[in-house]
Amino acid sequence: MAKKKKLPFAYQPLGFVLGWSSGWLAGLAFRKTWMAIRNEEDAPDALDKDRGWGEILLAAAVQGAIFAVVRSAVDRAGAKAIERSTGTWPAGEKSGRD
Repeated sequence: MAKKKKLPFAYQPLGFVLGWSSGWLAGLAFRKTWMAIRNEEDAPDALDKDRGWGEILLAAAVQGAIFAVVRSAVDRAGAKAIERSTGTWPAGEKSGRD
């Protein structure tokens, strides 16, 4: 039982690294996706005066979807790796795996 209580704390540094790397990976995936969609290197920013609402909202939706998918995939892979190496799911009681 003590191992189960300490694991989420031990998982925090790994979670930080996974979060950072997933953000980097998602940013790269978004840039490549935007280039494929619009054939432009830079996606529009919300404060870009020369871009329309549709283009800005499309970029935000695509970026949000990519970030959510990449982060979930990286978090899940990290949790599965912790479970394989320790036999304990890192989220403890909140995992929903009763």
